[in-house]
Amino acid sequence: MTRCLKYISRKVHENHQQEPDSEADGPWTKLTVWRKSLVFSCNGFTVIDSTGSLVYRVDNYAGRPEEVTLMDGSGWPVLTMRHRKKLRLVDNWLVYEGEVGDNSSKKPINRVRKRMNILQPYSNVLARVYCGPSDKKSAYTIEGSYVHRSCRVLDESKQVVAEIKRKETTDGGVSFGLEVFLLIVRPGFSPSLSMAIVLILDRMFV
Repeated sequence: MTRCLKYISRKVHENHQQEPDSEADGPWTKLTVWRKSLVFSCNGFTVIDSTGSLVYRVDNYAGRPEEVTLMDGSGWPVLTMRHRKKLRLVDNWLVYEGEVGDNSSKKPINRVRKRMNILQPYSNVLARVYCGPSDKKSAYTIEGSYVHRSCRVLDESKQVVAEIKRKETTDGGVSFGLEVFLLIVRPGFSPSLSMAIVLILDRMFV
């Protein structure tokens, strides 16, 4: 499993040298996201860097579909995403730091809201990210198509802070389809939050 992960990461990195890995504000973080858990009988995600090191992991057990925990490579909880059940007409997810218990008093650090298609059915906006659970103005906008693994996260100045890209090349017997894709993060933007956005989009659109 580890050798396979390192091979996938190396091939993705080698075939994307055309991507800018150095800009005025520093190098971008490039992660390979594998839509597969390292734990047998679990659904989840495995996230590695360009050297093949395990950065994040997600192991989703059946029975808790409304909550997802993003862990680091050692298995420690980094962020928890919970589906906000009160607003049934709008798909909302709350993001918390670390692990959240059933009786926790923790306050969410972000909220991700799926865009409604009624007034603008042809907009390419997928969702919006808010800094607080009650904020009216979004801090980030997610555009594109997660189904096709082609998304951009834009800040208020319309600058790209994170991007999801599909890897389509088949090389050396390893096929990169929808299950393996790239997550590219701008310096200054949280890779953890970027991965949380991926997990939420996966629940919203898959």
